[in-house]
Amino acid sequence: MVVKHYDAKFKKKFNPKVGLITLSTDQTIENDFQNICSNLPVDIFINRIHNKNPLTKENLLKMAEDLASVTKKILPDEKLNTIAYGCTSGTIAIGEDSVKEKILSVKPGSYVTTPVTSAIKAFKLMNVKKIALLTPYPDEINKTIQEYFTKKNIEVLSFASLNLNLDSEFANVDPNYILEISSKLETKNADALFISCTALPVLNILDKLELTIKRPVFSSNQTLIWDTIRSIGYKSPIKGYGKLLEN
Repeated sequence: MVVKHYDAKFKKKFNPKVGLITLSTDQTIENDFQNICSNLPVDIFINRIHNKNPLTKENLLKMAEDLASVTKKILPDEKLNTIAYGCTSGTIAIGEDSVKEKILSVKPGSYVTTPVTSAIKAFKLMNVKKIALLTPYPDEINKTIQEYFTKKNIEVLSFASLNLNLDSEFANVDPNYILEISSKLETKNADALFISCTALPVLNILDKLELTIKRPVFSSNQTLIWDTIRSIGYKSPIKGYGKLLEN
């Protein structure tokens, strides 16, 4: 038998690698990333972090304990170009800087983004200073969301909430109902509408909602995906999911 040995000279050209941290209870964010990114030159690797329902600040804070270990398990010992943490209310509860610190402790050198990080970045790009705000959250969490935007010098002019407590409830809200109630929000004096929560199924109604209210509409997953793909160098416009992704 003749044994031949070959040198591994010809390495595959890899796409940028993105790590996506999703909540164990989220039924929406993975599909949203897939809808936009499936044909883009990016490889997405997902790990889920334990999230205990109902939605309370105390339960959100518990995720901080697992952030580093969950991040480390995404392609262990390999560099990730970007890491996206997929929880709007969780980022605010834990603290944006703390989320980044815990992720970078195990994946140094990565670009880290969150729904609120990306939303503020998107607002700056499109000169948004006053917003209408829709959330699915209970009162306790709504207060933290509004306080966060105020600290970032974003004025919340009108607000509505679905007052739900579970990610499974968020995911099962009819998008047409969200379109209906969002259209009734006072947006005349607002620069844009922001729909908070990665579990709400709103990505596919953003274009229609923008046409209805004649304002830019942002959502947690839309801004997170936008910041993620722009961070790895993909600059081409993407249509069908709101004006932001066309920038």
